[in-house]
Amino acid sequence: MLLALFLTFYVFTLVGNLLILLAIASSARLHTPMYFFLCELSVCDIFFPSVSSPKMLVYLSGYSRAISYAGCVSQLFFYHFLGCTECFLYTVMAYDRFVAICHPLRYQVIMSPRVCAILASGTSFFGCVQATFLTTLTFQLPYCGPNEVDYFFCDIPVMLKLACADTAALEMVGFISVGLMPLSCFLLILASYSRIVYSILQIRSAEGQRHAFSTCSAHLTAILLFYMPVVLIYLRPTPSPWLDAMVQVLNNLVTPMLNPLIYSLRNKEVKSSLRKVLHQLGFLPEPL
Repeated sequence: MLLALFLTFYVFTLVGNLLILLAIASSARLHTPMYFFLCELSVCDIFFPSVSSPKMLVYLSGYSRAISYAGCVSQLFFYHFLGCTECFLYTVMAYDRFVAICHPLRYQVIMSPRVCAILASGTSFFGCVQATFLTTLTFQLPYCGPNEVDYFFCDIPVMLKLACADTAALEMVGFISVGLMPLSCFLLILASYSRIVYSILQIRSAEGQRHAFSTCSAHLTAILLFYMPVVLIYLRPTPSPWLDAMVQVLNNLVTPMLNPLIYSLRNKEVKSSLRKVLHQLGFLPEPL
């Protein structure tokens, strides 16, 4: 039953995010900074669940539950690389909305293609730096005792339990590192949206306020879905394995699956482009 459930989530995640990529790529109207960053988010949402889900599905299908040491290192690195990249990306997307709403006349100048490319590559670069630091910190410890990972993939808290050394200092460093980065990004997002809300309230027309809020509501929903699991898993003083596993499944499978729905359901341009893509693929009839 779990195999069927998680496989369904995983397939819907891949299909939904691929459709978002196709919809944006096929419509010239969507070739703007906001949708450029949404494309990068969809790429992250395709690869992020792919770090742990295929192996988990193999376990659930009854095959070997073994994972190599190198495979474990790779899982931990790519999980935090993609997770950190997505965290930085949400911050960049908040800045994009801030410029679009607070400085609309200078938007095209500030968010030029060169700036967008630098911001997008910067999210991946700093995500790689953070993931390299966390992976090196975790696997420089000696692992000479138990070799059973009490989890469905290799992550920092469960790997530290298997180390044959005192991990108290490293746990504190990891806690500060994992906690400080998302907190910094969240404060920057909060600052951007505080200024955005202030600017929206200065708009005199109700229609203008509604349109401005609608462009930000999808991003805010996605941010909440992203940050809640991070807080519950990494920033609680007393971890709970069962709760962590449930929240991690939500974070790995459900949130990436919901993001295409969040960004498309309330966006007329994306919905229109999606209809064209689905029609071209033969999934929708010819419009009247």
